[in-house]
Amino acid sequence: MKVIVPTPLRSYSGRREVDARGATLADVLADLDRQFPGIRFRVVDEQERPRPHVRFFVNGSQVSDLARPSSPPTSWSSSRLSGG
Repeated sequence: MKVIVPTPLRSYSGRREVDARGATLADVLADLDRQFPGIRFRVVDEQERPRPHVRFFVNGSQVSDLARPSSPPTSWSSSRLSGG
């Protein structure tokens, strides 16, 4: 699936769009972390929940459940990052 990486996380990926695989959003995040170590920790906390300043969107709809299936063709993005 195509993943659109928000500007604050592009230091990990080096580009705006990347490809990732996974049956769920959690799987997609794990695949991204394999490709770009450390990116997952910036968006998911120690309790496996999205950090308060992060919003995930699948095909334009906001999603907060990381167990949600992510069937291709799907575009996924994370935005609304804050913090220092």
